Amino acid sequence: MSVVILFATLLLPGCGIHTALVGNMAGHMTNVELARKNFKVVDKISGTSTATYIMGVGGLSHKALIEKAKADMFARNDLTGSSKAVVNVTVEEHIAAFLIFYVRRTVTVSAHVIEFTD
Repeated sequence: MSVVILFATLLLPGCGIHTALVGNMAGHMTNVELARKNFKVVDKISGTSTATYIMGVGGLSHKALIEKAKADMFARNDLTGSSKAVVNVTVEEHIAAFLIFYVRRTVTVSAHVIEFTD
């Protein structure tokens, strides 16, 4: 019985890693003067993308996961045709692993939406 418990203890451990990055993820910069009170925060939006790797094979690359999560964020929140902007973009990543056999990587991109009033 103790051999089975020892074997299960050695075979079944898993772990999780969580990271977050805040910054301009668009690759280009648009400067907007926010010194005046000509805007208001109207929403917080997010999108998610997940990839699964079995023995290191499968899933999307890190960059592709971020792009897919951003596309999901914008697809679920229509911002076209208005004076709105996305600010404070945050990329969070969670990696859940079961030894090297199974790894699930989830990327969540979130941001605040501001609307200009004049």
